[in-house]
Amino acid sequence: MLSGPVHADRDVAGDPAERLAQGLLTRGVITADALARARSIEADSDEDLATILTRLGIVSEQALVDFYGQTTGLPRVQASEWPESGQVIPAEQVSVAFLREHLVVPLRREGSALVVATADPLRPFAAEALGQLTAMPIIRRIAARGEIEAAIDRLYGAGSSDAAMSADADEDDLERLRDLVSDAPVIRAVNRLIADAVDQRASDIHLEPTEDRLAVRYRIDGVLVDQPALPPQMRAAMVSRIKVMAELNIAERRLPQDGRLRVAVRGHEIDLRVAIAPSIHGQTVVLRILDKSGMALDFAALGFDPALARRMQETLARPHGIMLVTGPTGSGKTTTLYAALATINSGTRKILTVEDPIEYRLPGIVQTQVNPSIGLDFAAALRSFLRQDPDVMMVGEIRDLETAQIAIQAALTGHGLLSTLHTNTAAGAITRLLDMAVEPFLLASTLNAVVAQRLVRRLCPHCKVPHTPGPGQRAALGCGEDATFWRGAGCEQCGHSGFKGRIALVEFLEVDESVAELILERADARDIARRAGPGQLYTMMQDGLAKA
Repeated sequence: MLSGPVHADRDVAGDPAERLAQGLLTRGVITADALARARSIEADSDEDLATILTRLGIVSEQALVDFYGQTTGLPRVQASEWPESGQVIPAEQVSVAFLREHLVVPLRREGSALVVATADPLRPFAAEALGQLTAMPIIRRIAARGEIEAAIDRLYGAGSSDAAMSADADEDDLERLRDLVSDAPVIRAVNRLIADAVDQRASDIHLEPTEDRLAVRYRIDGVLVDQPALPPQMRAAMVSRIKVMAELNIAERRLPQDGRLRVAVRGHEIDLRVAIAPSIHGQTVVLRILDKSGMALDFAALGFDPALARRMQETLARPHGIMLVTGPTGSGKTTTLYAALATINSGTRKILTVEDPIEYRLPGIVQTQVNPSIGLDFAAALRSFLRQDPDVMMVGEIRDLETAQIAIQAALTGHGLLSTLHTNTAAGAITRLLDMAVEPFLLASTLNAVVAQRLVRRLCPHCKVPHTPGPGQRAALGCGEDATFWRGAGCEQCGHSGFKGRIALVEFLEVDESVAELILERADARDIARRAGPGQLYTMMQDGLAKA
């Protein structure tokens, strides 16, 4: 129970924006056309309806204050009530960014209650948040936006807003207040950001703070594309919201954090991998979009040549041995491994994986996430797997000799094993393992095949046109005059880039007796590539020309 003169609020239930719109229409303050114009801007903006109406000059701040007073019965802040100095709630306890974003300011303590001025009494959560922060009941008063902003500048300092909008200022407040600000604009902004990235087929979302903005970039078809930047006051709030969604530590701002979250976009669930790291202007965020609905789990859909897909399937059908997939980061190695697992996942084999991290969840397969903090690394997981009666095992990456030795031991004892390496060519995977001190005779007897790959942008099918390369290009590619090439002209479908989607360029090295002899000789990668015949090595150049 409040002590002192507490005004009983009238009902403020229902959607605040809708109540505001209908109330202003009913009272003749705005026209239907003006409201429609403001609504269209609101749909593509982070601003609320009241801000848009006043910014466009459709409604004055005074008219809004009058409307709120009539609607809620709350009194307006009188001139004598505005304090000239002093902070009712110290700046150390509440961020100035929070006050500015939600247009609230504490005026004074009245008995056991806190008197708060608000520019939008139809959204009481911000004032209530201040009450929860101070453990005091709230007495609300109505004020114009300009009056509240001036009071914040006067009481908390105009210059302090810049510091408050930095990535560090309001982290702790957001943690305490996130339940009460669940309908804040920042949540809509994060949801809209993810949905927009999915619509544009992005694989990653980059949020990069600078001095004067929050830069946003999407990685689309392997290329970073700039998006409209967000205002600087959104920096800390966006990061905090993402941390809450990923169940990360909001208070930690000095160390990198990794996590994942799941959201529903356009009616289906999407997983996102979250990586947060500190920078000089705040925390930078990268969201990796893991959209299972768009993931192809067969070689044909990944762009593998039919003959090459058959060779892959024949290799995977062998009861034991190692198949490696190599390539740089972001070349699609994990997707190829998942396609390989889907190929052999008939229900008659026990398949175990250890990954860092688990990017997609596969039905019928036992997947394990590494956890180095408790000693569960790739090698430890593989040793455990050997006691689980497996048929096939997949290890996310062979990073060291210990993991390589356990993988070879698994293959020698009748198991199939799939893994990746970071090498540029298929032959380079062999020399990399030899450089790790793997014995040549063990590698020659257990390695079945190596796949090297790159992801390249695919020409847009809507605007590709014939292209005649120059003589130098033809000579370099070894093509005759009759070869037909294509290029993307650019159209609306591809954003005028000429490209839409990506396709894998693949190199396949089958380890037969002749290649095994080269391994025993410790031949280097160039020598293996030069001496392997067409029956053993299908080169990336061949694959690229076939797909040109």
